[in-house]
Amino acid sequence: MRVAIIDLGTNTFNLIIADINDGYKVILNKKTAVKLGEGGIEQNLITDKAFERAFLALLSFKRICEDHQVIKINAIGTSAIRNAINGNYLTQRIYEETNILVQVINGEREAELIYKGVSMGVILLDEPSLIMDIGGGSTEFIIANKSEIFWKRSFEIGAARLIERFKPSNPILATEIGAIEAYLNSILFETIAMCNKYSVKELIGSSGSFDTFAEVIQFKLNQPIDLEIETEYTFEMSEFNSVYEFLLCSTYNERMNTKGIIPIRAEMIVVSGILTNFIIKKCSISQMRLSTYALKEGVLSEFL
Repeated sequence: MRVAIIDLGTNTFNLIIADINDGYKVILNKKTAVKLGEGGIEQNLITDKAFERAFLALLSFKRICEDHQVIKINAIGTSAIRNAINGNYLTQRIYEETNILVQVINGEREAELIYKGVSMGVILLDEPSLIMDIGGGSTEFIIANKSEIFWKRSFEIGAARLIERFKPSNPILATEIGAIEAYLNSILFETIAMCNKYSVKELIGSSGSFDTFAEVIQFKLNQPIDLEIETEYTFEMSEFNSVYEFLLCSTYNERMNTKGIIPIRAEMIVVSGILTNFIIKKCSISQMRLSTYALKEGVLSEFL
């Protein structure tokens, strides 16, 4: 059976097409920058321009699915849609225009699917790890091992929301970094407490910004990796620190011209770095890995 999963994220829409038999074989992976939250995410509103970008992306995905003879499409809406006052109107219009039914999920369900996706991409340990997924609208935290989830939460502090709230300079100022960290400290106290409770030492970042961190590191080492093939990458903490320091000093144009940073991440990767570094410091993280698998692979796992 050939299936498609569409993740309607706040920053990007992601499509995966796979054949499912006894196992699965990925046929196609595609992402499109939609910026669904641009200009309205802090007002919980999807703007007209974002509406148009969403329709164009879904129409394109629909044609791709038809070309690949997909039998079933599962479309998942996350933070920007679930919080927008016109989110239901968007999903209705998508169904009318494309016949794609979007299932809008809550943060707890999103965290569960991310865990299932990460479990397919990396070998989880007996000891609890902190899984972190930085989206445009929300960020999910899951403390889990290879057998079970101990704790999970979704917070509406995605990269797009942080940018809209703090409107950082180019390059970002030290005072702005301090303001963002103070804000995170006021929201993520439970996450920090749970990491201490479960003696978490490892952070697993799922896809998105963590892909970018890994790719920048590997280009700097002249050892580029193919994240279409690799599903896991182990960071040296010193490598992440080096990339983080570069991001804090960089301008938007410098990031656009940096190998490993794709255009759709050039704006948001700085605040994603601040959020990641905050968690590393506050939770005393000493080990860090990337899982290239995330939510859409979690949906795929439920097909299996």
